[in-house]
Amino acid sequence: MASAIIPAPSARQELEDASYVNAMSHFYRGELARIMVWRQRLDITTTWAITSTTTIITVAFSFRDVPHIIFFFNLAIVGMMLWIEARRYRFYDAFRGRVRMLEAHFLVAMVSRNPSPLEGDWRRLVCEDLVLPSFKISRLEAIGRRMKRNYVFIITFILVAWMTKLFMHANPPIHSWDAFYRALGVGALPGWFVGGVLALTIMTTATLTWYVSINSTGEVTDLRGSHRDQWRI
Repeated sequence: MASAIIPAPSARQELEDASYVNAMSHFYRGELARIMVWRQRLDITTTWAITSTTTIITVAFSFRDVPHIIFFFNLAIVGMMLWIEARRYRFYDAFRGRVRMLEAHFLVAMVSRNPSPLEGDWRRLVCEDLVLPSFKISRLEAIGRRMKRNYVFIITFILVAWMTKLFMHANPPIHSWDAFYRALGVGALPGWFVGGVLALTIMTTATLTWYVSINSTGEVTDLRGSHRDQWRI
């Protein structure tokens, strides 16, 4: 005797199934807690980058004899923090994708009491990601996003402090391009090398920021118009 085929529950039946709603609610809370942990890890690396930058700038301007090349090591530390933070951001974004899927297709249906958002392949996508978790963005995009959000300001601050230190403590004082080029060199490091590091840093920062600005959206869309006006209290 052939076994009866049990039809899949409809979207409205799912909304009225207490056990299903309860399980999905706990699933959402668990995923939300997970992304909050990764969010905190992002803040830690940013704090390290800011702390190291402020410490190095304080030392550089407190002692005239400290060479300006100290900011090269500052950029290296910040670059390392950016690399670590980008890796952490990819994990954060992967789990945030699940949370957004649940919010868009499950919570919206619960709040609006309209089961239509439950339609589609979102369950299959979530299940596949639970079985085989995958990153949702590339490493380059992750670096660009963190650069745009935080590190472009830190790096700009370092470069401004570097140039200020160079002009304030240069001996002899800088009054021409030749003097500026000579002041760039420190010990065995020629001026062209230091200048190349500065130019490469500026070009890389600007390129990554521009790339992410035109090829990626942020976590929150900047809505303009009537929808935004409705939230004014």
